[in-house]
Parts: sequence; C-alpha cells; structure tokens
Amino acid sequence: MALSFSANAQEKWSLLKCVEYAMANNISIKQTDLQSKIAELDLKQSRLGQIPGLNFSGGPSFNNGRNQDPTTFSLITQSYLSANMQLQSSADIFNWFSRKNTIAANEWELLAARASTDKLKNDIALSVANLYLQILLGMEQEKIAGIQLQQSQAQLSNTRKLVDAGALPELNAAELEAQVARDSATVITSRGNVVQNILSLKAFMAVDAATPFEIETPPADKIFVEKIADLQPEPVYTLAMANMPQQRVNDYRMKAAQKNSAAARGGLYPTISAFGSLGSRYNSRSEEITGSTLINPPIGKVTVGTVDYSVYRTSPFPDYTYNKQPFFSQLNQNFNQSIGLSIRVPIFNGYNNRTIYEKSKITIKNQELQKELDDQTLKQDIYKAYNAAVVALEKLNAGKKSLETAERTLFFAQKRFEVGMMSTFELITNQNNLFRARLENALNLYDYIFKMKVLEFYKGQGLKF
Repeated sequence: MALSFSANAQEKWSLLKCVEYAMANNISIKQTDLQSKIAELDLKQSRLGQIPGLNFSGGPSFNNGRNQDPTTFSLITQSYLSANMQLQSSADIFNWFSRKNTIAANEWELLAARASTDKLKNDIALSVANLYLQILLGMEQEKIAGIQLQQSQAQLSNTRKLVDAGALPELNAAELEAQVARDSATVITSRGNVVQNILSLKAFMAVDAATPFEIETPPADKIFVEKIADLQPEPVYTLAMANMPQQRVNDYRMKAAQKNSAAARGGLYPTISAFGSLGSRYNSRSEEITGSTLINPPIGKVTVGTVDYSVYRTSPFPDYTYNKQPFFSQLNQNFNQSIGLSIRVPIFNGYNNRTIYEKSKITIKNQELQKELDDQTLKQDIYKAYNAAVVALEKLNAGKKSLETAERTLFFAQKRFEVGMMSTFELITNQNNLFRARLENALNLYDYIFKMKVLEFYKGQGLKF
C-alpha cells in the first residue's frame, strides 16, 4: 500500500480520483462497513437457528456417604467415582413463523446497513468535492492576489523613479509602499487558506498530513455543470426519492420493523418443539460376572439315631466371580435414548412478551414518522439548493458585469494617473476595487459550481466529473 500510494503521490489528483480514494479509505466509511458485517452475522445466525440444536454435556464426580448409585439406582453408603454423558438435540416445529419473520427482518436490516454505507459514501463524495473546489478557489484567489501585488510593485517602482526625479511628492511612494505590504499579506493569507483546505481534504481521504499532495487545477469553465433547466426541484425530488440512499434506508428499516413485530407477535402463542437425547453413565464400583463354578455345599445335618448325616440340595448352584466393569462396557450397557414432543404455552411471564410486541408496534409508528420527516427534509433541502443555485447564477452574472466595469475604470484611472490628473490614493482605490471584483467573481463562479453539484447530488445518481 505504501509503494502504491508513493507512486500515486507523484501524480496530480483529479476530483474523481480524490472521491474514489476517499470512498475506499475514509475511516468513517470503514466503520460503517463493519456495521454491515455485523448485520451479515446476525442474518447468518438467524438462518442457522433453523437447524436443530445439538449439545453435549457430561463430567466426572466423586460421591461419598449415602447416595444413589447412578447405574443401579439403589441406595448405597460408600465412596465412588461416577460420570454422566448426554447428547441432546431440539428443534422448533411450529412457532407461528416467529423465526421466519426474524430472518426476514435481519435481511432488511442488512440492506439498510448497506444503504447507510452508500449514504455515507455520497456525503463523503460531496464533502470531498466541496473541499476540492475550495482549494481551486483558494488557488485562484492566490493567483489574483499575486497579480495585484505585481501591479502594486510595478506602480511603486515607477512612482519611486518619479519621486526621485522630483516629479511626484514622497507621499505617493509611501502610499504605494503601504499598498504593496497589504497585497503581500493578502497573498500569504490566500496561500495559507489553500494549505489549510488541502489538509482538510487529506483528512477526508485518510491521507497522511505529511504526504506530498498536489491536485489538478482545471479551468473553472472546464468543470462539468449541468444546465439549471435540467435540475428543476420537482423532477430532482422525484429522482431523489427513488435513488437517494437515506430513502432506501428508511424503506428497509420500515420493512424490518414490520417483520420484527410479526416475530414478536408469534411469541404470544404456543410453540411446539421436538427433542431427543442419547446418554450413558459410569460408576467406578460397578462390577460384572467374569466366571462361575457349580458348588453344592451342605446346608445342614440330620441325626438318625446316633449317626449324623449332611444334608445337600438336590442340585448344585453356580458360584459367580466378579471383577470391575470396564469404562466402555458400562457406557454400552447403560446407553439410553429418548425422543418426544413438547409444547410451551406462554400463560404469564410478567407481561414480557406482550410488552415486546407493543414496543414493536411503536417502533413501526416511529419509523413511519422518521420516513415522513426525512422525505419532507429532503424536499425542503432540494428546493433550498435550487434557490441557492439560482441566486448563485444571478450573482455570477452580476459579478461579471461588475468585473468588466472595474477593469475599464482602472484602465482609465491609470491613464489619468500617468498624466498627473489623478492622485495615488484614487488610483489605489480603483485598483483595490478591481481586486475585490476579481475575487468576488472567482468566489461567485466556484460557489455556483458547488451549488449546482449539490443539486446534481440530490438526483442520487452520483456526482458527474
């Protein structure tokens, strides 16, 4: 990136290039892009929420004292280690389209977030264009001030020769020296304004303040400006309603609010869900039979007369051998499954669901009012911008006539001054009048261009360069 910008810095920046660079690098735009990514994640999460949930739970425990054996469920009084493991899943079967409406709301919110980014890009483009034109105006003012300074210096040089020759009094030279000082200060001020505006433009473009930066300086009459007849307020308003990002933002948020309200309404009704689980248990004292031997020990004695006889069962019985039951063997033996349906009926939960639903209806009403307010503001701004453009055009035309008059007046004043028929003060006054007329004309020209760019901006079709 550093190498790329270094190469670009050697070239002059056009208005189009400045706007494109600002849109790609402005920090505020990047922050708004992050909000769009958050909206994308919300939408993704709500869509994945339709997939049945799956959770695993389990863990070992040490048990002591009288408790229930987790595998045989009999009461025992001994210490043992146990473990429980369970895999659970659940899914909503019907929830009055609450989840579906939530997904739709998040889709509209994502579109609104992207439209907000577009709106910010438009605002940044307009601000960059304004600063760019301010720089051009400042350069023009610096140029005019420089011409004025050269004229004053030339007059001072000629007057000084006449004063030295005794043809004019010293006062004439002193007055012109003061004028040269004032003109020098004006040049310095104009140059400072240019630098200040360049720094402001760099800030909008996210360009380091220390980076060399030079803009193209096309003649003002070469900057594209639409005809004011093509920018009548009512047609511009119609285009703005269809194209301006803020109007799209309001439309999308209105639809999102409606879907959120429908989702909240679904929370007032029963929800049917399905569930299932798989589980098993382990006990460190659990034993299993590993072998057996048939035995038939005597069960008693019988004395017949003086003889004792042993008494046996009629058949032998097995004598079992026990060992600790292995971990995985217990898991297999204790494996259990469950599946079922559940219904959740909201009867009373502190008026929570009802409050959420009522708030959602207020949100819709508030969004309707916001949309109406933004539409009214847009129309007022367009009519104001059109009036400002008309006034700027009239001022430009009037300023041109004033400039022509000031140029003729100074021409005749210089002729009179050269033959001694006009004082230095009167000459300086006429010269300053021309200077102000030139500055005023430059200001009127760039003000008119910017006012027309604002009208062009409201069409919602991007700035034309």
